[in-house]
Amino acid sequence: MSEQDTVVTPIAPDARPRLPHGVRLVHSEAQGGWVLLAPERVFKADTIAAEIVKRCTGESTLAAIVDDLAQAYSAPRERVLADVTRMLRGLAEKKLLEL
Repeated sequence: MSEQDTVVTPIAPDARPRLPHGVRLVHSEAQGGWVLLAPERVFKADTIAAEIVKRCTGESTLAAIVDDLAQAYSAPRERVLADVTRMLRGLAEKKLLEL
């Protein structure tokens, strides 16, 4: 079973994901791109991950974030929802995001 086939627990469409206190997304020349900085941890974020995390301000709902990304990248909403949910769940498990 590939990572794409793994069942991910859904996130409520009205959830407002945000970075918790002490975690921030920054562009780092030293790291060669976007990174999530957390206490005593650094996670490199690719361009798409950074675009998702930039929208996780606690103001936008998951549904609005997915709609925005689907429109911005001309991608099927269902696919964007699946990919965003998988990524946000992973970040939440690492305590890098609050759902």
